[in-house]
Amino acid sequence: MTAVRRGAAVTAGLGAVVLALASCGSGGGGGGGGSAGGTLKVVGSSDVDHLDTSSVYTTWGNMLARQFARTLFGFKAANNFDDAIKVQPDVAQELPTTQNGGLSQDGKTYTIKLRTGVLWNTNPAREVTAQDFIRGIKRVCNPAKPSGGKAYYSETIVGMSAFCKGYGSVDPKSASAMAAYQNDHDVPGLTAKDDKTLVIKLTQPASDFTNILALEFAAAAPAEYDGYIPDSPQFRQHTVSDGPYQIVSYTPNKQYVLDRNKNWKAASDPTRAQNPDRIQVTMGQDSPDVVQQQMEQGSADLAWDQPVPTSRIPSLKSNPNFKIMEGSTSNPYIVFNTLSPNNNKALSKVQVRQAINYAVDKTALIQIYGGPDVSEVLNQVIPPRSVGYQPFNLYPTPGNAGDPNKCKQLLAQAGYPNGLTLKFPYRVSSNHPKVAQSVQANLKACGITANLTPDTNGTFYNTTLVTPADAKAGKWDIAGPGWVPDWYGNNGRTNIVPLFDGRQYGPNSTNYGDYNNPKVNALIDQALKAKDVNTAAGFWAQADKQIMQDAAVVPLMNQKYPIFHSSRVKNAQYLPQYQAYDLNQVKLS
Repeated sequence: MTAVRRGAAVTAGLGAVVLALASCGSGGGGGGGGSAGGTLKVVGSSDVDHLDTSSVYTTWGNMLARQFARTLFGFKAANNFDDAIKVQPDVAQELPTTQNGGLSQDGKTYTIKLRTGVLWNTNPAREVTAQDFIRGIKRVCNPAKPSGGKAYYSETIVGMSAFCKGYGSVDPKSASAMAAYQNDHDVPGLTAKDDKTLVIKLTQPASDFTNILALEFAAAAPAEYDGYIPDSPQFRQHTVSDGPYQIVSYTPNKQYVLDRNKNWKAASDPTRAQNPDRIQVTMGQDSPDVVQQQMEQGSADLAWDQPVPTSRIPSLKSNPNFKIMEGSTSNPYIVFNTLSPNNNKALSKVQVRQAINYAVDKTALIQIYGGPDVSEVLNQVIPPRSVGYQPFNLYPTPGNAGDPNKCKQLLAQAGYPNGLTLKFPYRVSSNHPKVAQSVQANLKACGITANLTPDTNGTFYNTTLVTPADAKAGKWDIAGPGWVPDWYGNNGRTNIVPLFDGRQYGPNSTNYGDYNNPKVNALIDQALKAKDVNTAAGFWAQADKQIMQDAAVVPLMNQKYPIFHSSRVKNAQYLPQYQAYDLNQVKLS
């Protein structure tokens, strides 16, 4: 599986394999041994989308940022999924609770004490302060490279929405104008009580707010960043570090070299290590097969942004350096264009969408992705290991293999005894053509003709599915996107809201088919303002049931993640949200 933009679709698939060993949670992942020191060699294809933490949004970009940028809260890599997704204190001294005074009784005020000894790699070294975190959060709204995740902050923090709106009118080509706006305009919900105390006030309780603060978007930003246009070429050559590593050399699209940050102290960082002397990331290698070969030969240690090649997985199943790690995604899934005028607006009718839910042979799709050891059938919107997951199946078929007769029956009841003709654009990368062809055959068996259109221009996500005028014109009827949440665990805000909140439909919305049910919208509101995760989970579970009763989508599978490392790598510890081993934890033999 490729590393991907978080909150978006996975673009590559997995190969055929029957693996009886090494699922995530079974431990291992490189084992013990090895020692600190040496150069960790990471090889792959592309540069990061953004190097600036305020806007970075790919898995590999976030993994790089983790090495030199720290957040208030974070995650400690582990080869057990449940352990690896637990929010941990990072620069914050502890997780805020009402008991320790970090969270107000109404759930709307966070008082966060910062650790001492967290230092910038400046000369002289200086402490990271609460004001640095305020600067970091403000920067998500910068007009030069605004964050794809800025809504997480503008919709939760008091005054942040107005601040972002005003920031949008500032000249994006002037670093001084942006710095002046940031420094001259306060966000009422962000206050530095003193250098080591940050107070954040929310518009309403948010049980997932520590998850939001654990995203790289909310990393501390030093005052030096005021001198650069965010994520500009000049910025990229002048990153400042408060993490275990610092970027000492960067050649765009070719190489990053990171050395140990001498100002970093292990005692100040509960989630990272500083094991390799140097981390070298070499880009420009576009062949997954060549990257895999380099790792097997020992000239590279880890892949950067390339998947384990499909053809290699069967032969790797007994290799101790190969693992399959757990995931929690809906990827891919079938979405309906409820706005389509085609077939007398058939897809706006619940019975038609329910019929198609019965039609699909999910077992066949699982085989395309490598069988049940690599992917698991998904019959609901919320996947396992995400908040609100309660297993159910409203459209059962024998062996999850589809029921064309049930499909035909519902179509006839909906007024379509002679079937339908649907427009079905599909991605041409990886397994997506095979998925489209398999679903096409399933639909044909129940009287539906699906006309496939390959997305040869790469417009699937940036035009085809996100242009309301095209949806209303019926340029597509069904499609097969995928979704990977921005975080795991308490993640309804990034799992349910972007795909099913009907109030969010518009240009570039990821609620691609304009699904809109006021009952679901109300459940979303209740879940988002819940004071604790258990209360939120109940509302998310109810929303899941309602979404599936409406047959808003056809869930297909939850994919897992094959990953490989060289035999030199020891102490490989996994971070599910980055789909990678944590670079700073690796020891080399």
